[in-house]
Amino acid sequence: MENSVYIALSKQVVLSENMEIIAQNVANLNTPGFRGQNMVFREFVENPRRMDEDISLVLDYGQYQKTDAGSIKETGNALDVALVGKGFFGVNSPEGVQYTRAGNFTMDADGILRTAQGYAVAAEGGGEITVPRDATEVIIDRTGTVSTNQGEVGQLMIVEFASDQDLNPAGNSLYTTDAAPIPSEGTEVLQGKLEGSNVQAVVEMTRMISVSREYQAVQNMMESEHERLRSASRRLAETQG
Repeated sequence: MENSVYIALSKQVVLSENMEIIAQNVANLNTPGFRGQNMVFREFVENPRRMDEDISLVLDYGQYQKTDAGSIKETGNALDVALVGKGFFGVNSPEGVQYTRAGNFTMDADGILRTAQGYAVAAEGGGEITVPRDATEVIIDRTGTVSTNQGEVGQLMIVEFASDQDLNPAGNSLYTTDAAPIPSEGTEVLQGKLEGSNVQAVVEMTRMISVSREYQAVQNMMESEHERLRSASRRLAETQG
């Protein structure tokens, strides 16, 4: 197999993975707090055995997330909260504390504040936030303090990071990271509102069409190269016959 086919195959692999990322973005157009992902490419130079030339292949280096905030919409639901600023909510997941921008919270039968996936919303310093069963209202102020008609019941964990690119998508609008969280002092909490996805449908559909066309172009090139090799082999056989 010639170098051009190796290169084309590497290109098709990363294009296929890029299409999966775009499809994921499109599927989360209406997911609260979702941030779109993009693929990062780089050149990978391979030195094959028994060959004089290096091969410059295409490699998917990783992903980076779009860090611009989604639009904020008013819902009127007391348990819906949106963040204005760089902060993230803390979430007590089975894998430890994770982070999210999705503030569409619920409350279980025991009064524990939870995410849409059922994970307990983390209080500042860890732990959970529990609303008394006989409370008649829930108030969440701009600092993230949760109160009821009976008084204060907890403080939402709101943190930020030196770089949002240190956050790794874990699904369900959750992120994991090994980076140390920083208390977020400049982030405001808005009750009764939700931050939407920052994915733009038109942009993602345009990217999808572009990747699809590029994939097809590589496929056409590979078919032409395959036919060229067959033709060369046939002619070589004819000259030796």
